[in-house]
Amino acid sequence: MLLSAAILPIDDIVSALRYPLYEAAAARVVPKTGHQSKISLRDAIIKLTDGGAIDRGKFFQLYSGSGGYPGELEQVLSKPSQSKIHITSSNVSYYTNLLWPLGLSNYMAANAESPINSDGLDSFASTGGWTLGQAENGATYFNKLKIVPLTPEQEARVVAIAQSAYRPCCDNSTFFQDCNHGSALLGLLQLGVSEGLSDDELYREALAFNSFWFPDAYIQTALYFEVFNKLSWNRLDPRTIMGFDYSAISGWQRNVAMRVASVPGLVPGAEGGAGCGV
Repeated sequence: MLLSAAILPIDDIVSALRYPLYEAAAARVVPKTGHQSKISLRDAIIKLTDGGAIDRGKFFQLYSGSGGYPGELEQVLSKPSQSKIHITSSNVSYYTNLLWPLGLSNYMAANAESPINSDGLDSFASTGGWTLGQAENGATYFNKLKIVPLTPEQEARVVAIAQSAYRPCCDNSTFFQDCNHGSALLGLLQLGVSEGLSDDELYREALAFNSFWFPDAYIQTALYFEVFNKLSWNRLDPRTIMGFDYSAISGWQRNVAMRVASVPGLVPGAEGGAGCGV
């Protein structure tokens, strides 16, 4: 009796044959099954729409021509969601656009010291780029809405983690939320802290979301540690990987990209990073 086998797309087969270590690292860093988060959106999105930071009409219009929402997000603008977020390569952009206005608009006393709280507040990608609210510029909502209430102790934890967590599109920390991914990750941390996650769990969540936002960068990071340090991805400390040396763009280029590029045939051509717009 013949057993049927799954048929892989020819591009995947060729890529796996040409770059086996890269493909193996990709399976660990951004698995096709996705990442099961411990964090829920709860009523945050409802509050964002009630406060005007998300305009339902604009949001629906954005996705009306692209096949609509993933099934689990069809009612996210109208009903609270207690389900834990499950991100995949196909739905992570939707969650970016849900978490982005949360990090941007949720009130924290510490945001008075945010680097974007300046005369140029409306010119950042995170503010001027947020066009899915009722106002034309997302700066209108910066630090204005009480969506996720935090105690002073919880807020201090959010800020401490945000200040030590970076992203490979710039050299700014998550607390310096100058782009959509900075705002989205800040919103995720606010939710996670309010839901009782430990610091270790929060760094793991941050690394998982960053990995799906910037897969090529973190696949190369996994390769670097496996090839040069004999350490597998699941043995790495998320605090270290989310730090400046491995997640800020200059640190990553110096410590990862240059080393990986020195090994011929280890990685395919640059895939590009996540965009910073809706």
